Amino acid sequence: MYLHVGNGKSLKKKHIVGIFDLDTATVSKHTKSYIDKVSREGKISYEDYDLPRSFIVMVDDEGEERVSLSRISTIGLRQRAETPLVENND
Repeated sequence: MYLHVGNGKSLKKKHIVGIFDLDTATVSKHTKSYIDKVSREGKISYEDYDLPRSFIVMVDDEGEERVSLSRISTIGLRQRAETPLVENND
């Protein structure tokens, strides 16, 4: 299954470790340091022009940790993650 995180980008749900609010999480110096670190390592991605509202920490099939920024709030991403796909049986 995939989670659409905005601007046509989807992530595999099985790779997602956590979804965090960018405003509240970056109050902590540890989170700021983590975001700076993954940014310096080139392991952060954002394919949008709007202000990011959340960040998604994930681990890919090779065990590489990555971060994706999203303009969608954590609440919106949670709702998308919990909404089952609807099958059209027409």
